[in-house]
Amino acid sequence: MTDQKLIKKLRKGNEKAYHYLFLEYYDWLCNYVFNLCKNRSLSEDIVQDAMIVLWEKREIIMITTSLKNYLFKTCHNQFLQHIRSQKIEFDTLDKIRWDVISEVTLEDDLFDFRMEKLNKLINQLPPRCKEIFIQSKLEKKKYKEIALDMGISVKTVENQMSKALNFLRANAAIFML
Repeated sequence: MTDQKLIKKLRKGNEKAYHYLFLEYYDWLCNYVFNLCKNRSLSEDIVQDAMIVLWEKREIIMITTSLKNYLFKTCHNQFLQHIRSQKIEFDTLDKIRWDVISEVTLEDDLFDFRMEKLNKLINQLPPRCKEIFIQSKLEKKKYKEIALDMGISVKTVENQMSKALNFLRANAAIFML
């Protein structure tokens, strides 16, 4: 069944389409989340929550990429929400892979290589710059929120983000081609 047909049936409330989707992607998504958290039970809970959200919002969901990419992003975001709700220390967030390429699929042979290189580059940032970058890009916080959390000015956050992005652009160009 094609993604478009599956999405169309899902929007109409077709439970068979949802069941098919669940069976098709559940194990794959659990493995992905397990690689992030190293906890099988938690990974299953997160994927189940993501699938419930998909069903509950099926009529309004706009999928602009492939269904697989959409599910990957949904589970990634559910995992981040879990971390935020648990108020896990910054060091745990630091270990999470940052999704730099929005259209990438897991089958992409270069994905792991690029993520490894990107993580190494992020780790080369000065500590404060790195923390601001991760809060902005990984946690999706606004500059004002970051400034309030860290007790610094919004201008400082802007400067640090500019510094981080310039460093990453300059050094990432080699392996992103």
